[in-house]
Amino acid sequence: MMGAVARPTIGIIGTGAIGGFYGVMLARAGFDVHFLLRSEFAAVAERGLQLDSAVHGALTLNPVQAYSLAEDMPACDWLLVGAKTTSNADLAPAIIQAAAPNAKVLLLQNGLDVEDSLRELLPDSLHLLGGLCLICVHREGPGVITHQALGAVNIGYHSGPAIDDQARMAIVEEGAALFRTAGIDSQAMPNLHQARWQKLVWNIPYNGLSVLLGASTAPLMAHVDSRELIKALMAEVVQGAKACGHDMPAGYADYLFMMTEKMPDYWPSMHHDFLHKRPLELQAIYARPLAVAKAAGCELPRIEALYRSLSFIDRRNR
Repeated sequence: MMGAVARPTIGIIGTGAIGGFYGVMLARAGFDVHFLLRSEFAAVAERGLQLDSAVHGALTLNPVQAYSLAEDMPACDWLLVGAKTTSNADLAPAIIQAAAPNAKVLLLQNGLDVEDSLRELLPDSLHLLGGLCLICVHREGPGVITHQALGAVNIGYHSGPAIDDQARMAIVEEGAALFRTAGIDSQAMPNLHQARWQKLVWNIPYNGLSVLLGASTAPLMAHVDSRELIKALMAEVVQGAKACGHDMPAGYADYLFMMTEKMPDYWPSMHHDFLHKRPLELQAIYARPLAVAKAAGCELPRIEALYRSLSFIDRRNR
């Protein structure tokens, strides 16, 4: 089907590790991809984007269709948002500027309900989707990205002009097809809210503990105390999801635990934010799930303790 229709124009808003990785992969698959950059614009315009991938090899995209202003971009049919949730309110003008009529906006971000605040700032004519990236990737420097493992993107529909489930799933499938064409595993998720809870089963323990304990995944998985803590935190996330009406697939937490044991040693994104004294994504990954679970009558004391500790560390760090 892809060959029969004109290939969509794709815009990347926030060309960090996530936006850069998926943008490069889509561009290499022949898609028309345009990258919006801030601080790294000059470096990328000059040297292109370099991706050192343990899965796909050493890839360079040069020249890059790079922009420092959204108004200079062409009208994009798909916009992939790779920026941090902490900057969502500031992203809306750039998204509106770069969006074609009825464009699909895909948030490649961590956390719960991250789409809600952005939805209020976007016109009703734009489709808003959530993307959950199961990937080990980080920025090495301006325009330089290291990809260690995995890469799948699971997509769900949040809101917009699609009138019924069938129309929504058609758009989600269209998004998944883009990634699959680029050699990336992508699944359509019928329930975005549940999919976001599933992603939190990994993000809540590993992101927070990497900062709190100053440890990457391999040492966290090697010590009996941290292993027990990870399992207990995972169990609480599953409990919170259940309280909110989402039954996890059987053995899902165990699956993620085993997957992490097999992964190369990895520093989660929150640790990189901490190192560079950037605000930690505590609202989306901790505060929101805690509040939603509490509203459903479910207390999550271990997650609460982790969140309070991280809030202290975050304020002190900045």
